[in-house]
Amino acid sequence: MAKYQDELDPITGRMELVEGDNVTFHDVTEAVARPIEIPSSRWWIAFIPSVMLLGVYLISIAYLLYMGTGIWGLNNPVAWGWAIVNFVFWVGIGHAGTLISAVLFLFRQKWRTSINRAAEAMTIFAVICALQFPTFHTGRPWFIYWPLPLPNQMDMWPNFRSPLLWDVFAVSTYFTVSLLFWYVGLIPDLATMRDRAKTPIRRFAYGLFSLGWRGSTRHWVNYEKAYMILAGLSTPLVLSVHTIVSFDFAASQLPGWHTTIFPPYFVAGAIFSGFAMVLTLLLPVRAWFKLEHIITVKHLENMAKIILLTGTMVGYAYAMEFFIAWYSGNPYESFAFQNRLFGDYWWAYWIMVSCNVISPQFFWIKRIRRSVVWLFILSIFVNIGMWFERFVITVTSLHHDFLPSSWDYYSPTVWDVSTLVGSFGLFFTLFCLFVRYLPTVAIGEVKSVMAIANPHHHGDSHGEHH
Repeated sequence: MAKYQDELDPITGRMELVEGDNVTFHDVTEAVARPIEIPSSRWWIAFIPSVMLLGVYLISIAYLLYMGTGIWGLNNPVAWGWAIVNFVFWVGIGHAGTLISAVLFLFRQKWRTSINRAAEAMTIFAVICALQFPTFHTGRPWFIYWPLPLPNQMDMWPNFRSPLLWDVFAVSTYFTVSLLFWYVGLIPDLATMRDRAKTPIRRFAYGLFSLGWRGSTRHWVNYEKAYMILAGLSTPLVLSVHTIVSFDFAASQLPGWHTTIFPPYFVAGAIFSGFAMVLTLLLPVRAWFKLEHIITVKHLENMAKIILLTGTMVGYAYAMEFFIAWYSGNPYESFAFQNRLFGDYWWAYWIMVSCNVISPQFFWIKRIRRSVVWLFILSIFVNIGMWFERFVITVTSLHHDFLPSSWDYYSPTVWDVSTLVGSFGLFFTLFCLFVRYLPTVAIGEVKSVMAIANPHHHGDSHGEHH
């Protein structure tokens, strides 16, 4: 670690974003392309369990379509169960990718270049997982086109005043723009893989999707313009999508949901959980594919600092919810929050607080921020805590509503659990396919932030372009 401390960029005086002595552009290309061209046996260790979990998911969904949503643990007061919890969880996971790509790009944060590609892919796969849950929660997913404003023979028209409908548009727009952003960023690297391809099938596939890229000045100018426009479109989406998801709750009249703090609180929580998932995925990829010199400790430390910041914001939101409930003088609101602390689901609330408020505070310690093992463990704790946060918000506010005669305890069935676990199978399967066939790191962008890319850098022969 002492060696890392001294590796400063000769121009900016900051830590170098690509570590190592005399690292050339060619070395970066080789390091990123190697996992695609020479598959690692470790990839199968991740891929086979992921496919098995995906099988669990497909069986769960097939049985759900055959039997209906009665196989889930839904009851009369708790009409929104794990399906909505999982939807909000997965949408939140998808926030870090666009934040890293768009917001940090607009702020000219060069350290994003090593992690943005994997984070963008994670965003797309997480949104795919999220969209499954409201689709199947309807009970009749073959009628899912009804929320769309399409002319039809029944003269049905969606209710544009419903936040549930705003979700349809917000999440689908977010997915479309994120997919375009990810794909546009991939084009130069797909061309690199095309030029390196050894088989006709690979050459054709990479050539087809690289859209005739030749790396000319005209190509780069158009590429950078398109990338900037998509970054500008994506930035408000980062804030708007989870804000609209929070309106699903905040626009209701239910104590525990009807609070104005939800939009910023949900956005901070989404970035919090998203960055934790980026760490959970990138740490094994970094070790297995020997990318430690490209995804450096500096990158990991910066992500830990963002998790610390957003985790503190989430903790503040938790405290402020209790203050608002007390200060409002509303007995129903006060009861809802007392019930969270000491009611039937007290254990879920305290797991949430422990994972989301207490565990990120360890990142104040520099040694923990720079420890790969600690980062991995704490990132998993954060993801567990953020799932429980959505569970606490959804279930504790519903199971004790206004009439004590209709109170009931919600508990999931084996099919709830298998659908959640299976959705991780879908997510990890897609991510494994991504790291196997596409460059995990943005080759062109990493090269652009290296010291030898700076025209004022007076290096020796290793600074030549390869």
